[in-house]
Amino acid sequence: MPEKLLGRTLVIRGGALGDFLLTLPVLRALREASRHLEILAYPQFCALAREAGLVDGGRSIEYGPLAGFFARGAIHDPELRAYFGSFDTALSYLYDPDGIFAESIRASGLKDFVQGPHKPGIGAHAIDQLAAPLAGLGVVMSESAVEIPVSGEATETLLVALHPGSGSSTKNWPAAQWEQLAHGLLAAHPQICLGIIGGEADGEVLDSLQTLRGNKRAQFWQNLPLTALSEKLGRARGYIGHDTGVSHLAAVMGVPSLLLFGPTDPSIWAPPHRHAHVLRAPDGDLSRLKLETVLAAVDRHIPGSLLA
Repeated sequence: MPEKLLGRTLVIRGGALGDFLLTLPVLRALREASRHLEILAYPQFCALAREAGLVDGGRSIEYGPLAGFFARGAIHDPELRAYFGSFDTALSYLYDPDGIFAESIRASGLKDFVQGPHKPGIGAHAIDQLAAPLAGLGVVMSESAVEIPVSGEATETLLVALHPGSGSSTKNWPAAQWEQLAHGLLAAHPQICLGIIGGEADGEVLDSLQTLRGNKRAQFWQNLPLTALSEKLGRARGYIGHDTGVSHLAAVMGVPSLLLFGPTDPSIWAPPHRHAHVLRAPDGDLSRLKLETVLAAVDRHIPGSLLA
């Protein structure tokens, strides 16, 4: 086994699902370079990273005393000080414009603190921007398209997953189009079932699909815990969605995907996986993306053995 470049390493990651999944290649690179790697993140992200074997341990970022590390002159939680001080290197993606958190964590006895970008900008792919701090640590990111193996038994159900929502209406294909797409897929391909994904922010667009509630070939996966959603996605034969964290999850789970992009730049934000295909709306306006164009793209990019 080659000698590790780094000792005990900690990655500190806030943000939404997509932000976390874009950081997986960084975790993979650090896992290979570190004697021991942990992540400080939201509990569901920690659980996913641990189950994927990308980290040795994880701790919740939702711990009240952590706020004291962002206030100059505050009395820091002794247990957290000891925790931070147990690491040789920490890479943080938290927003810290005044450097107070960096100063606080260094005072805990941490040997090497590295600040990563809080939010990727324009230019290079988001993964490359997030991985930029690795160069200063002497670590090379050899893989940008990380996949997580599916656990458990396979299913014979031919599932196509749909995620008709996102965090922004401008990133959404019109709800009426999603309804027509869903009914069109079920009519054209009687062997498939649909898994319709929705979170708390997707209520309005899911309302447009209420006509499928009584259809035995349609399942609604609403507000599922991340590990449960990843398991269901990992068994899907295809996925259709927008520029969202769920779309990145589908790519990470190895699902052939068609992603409808509007105003955001796929060269920065699209998953880098070969099985993730982007369909860009005319002039970045998803309201101008026609149903027949999407159906033709589905036929091209979802496996022919499924939709034959």
